[in-house]
Amino acid sequence: MLSSPRDRLFVSLALGVLAGDIITKRLAESRLPLHQPQEFLGDVVRWTLTYNKGAAMNMSLGSSSRVVFSVLAIVMIVIIVRMWRGLPPSSTWLPASLGMIVAGAAGNLVDRLRSTNGVVDFIDVGFGDSRFWTFNVADSGVTVGAVILAVLTWNEPVEEAKGPAESVASADGAGEGAAGGAAATSSDASRDDGAVPPAA
Repeated sequence: MLSSPRDRLFVSLALGVLAGDIITKRLAESRLPLHQPQEFLGDVVRWTLTYNKGAAMNMSLGSSSRVVFSVLAIVMIVIIVRMWRGLPPSSTWLPASLGMIVAGAAGNLVDRLRSTNGVVDFIDVGFGDSRFWTFNVADSGVTVGAVILAVLTWNEPVEEAKGPAESVASADGAGEGAAGGAAATSSDASRDDGAVPPAA
């Protein structure tokens, strides 16, 4: 079933990030007091247990937040899975990025479905009173995956004739081709001398 690099990377990263998100959230809920910062790396990184009924960066739709954001997460997961299945079997970076994004969406969806409290957040980063929004492993997965996806598709024009999967597959191939060319150039140079990816 997982015979190609595309499938192995997507599934392993999706399951790994999702498992890490669920485990760390349960640990945070069982060991951290609510809304009371616990220093980890001084004041820069703290563990602060909070619940977010909205989305990232505390976006909220009021009483409709749980239903609306849950539906959006499900739609996102379906779209990403279809994109993954449409990639060439040899793809690497794109399925990796999509795996992290789908895991993040699934991780926060699990929180919304299991409790009316909302998404569990506990990673608190900043300096003094200047702090980023409290987030979790799922948010980190979405962010890192999105950054990788953006880098891969940055110079790739989106053609109307192509579907999403075909466009990202083209970007993946271009990225891997460039990486291979750079590696070959580096190898040639070495012979001449004698001798590097996220309240909700």
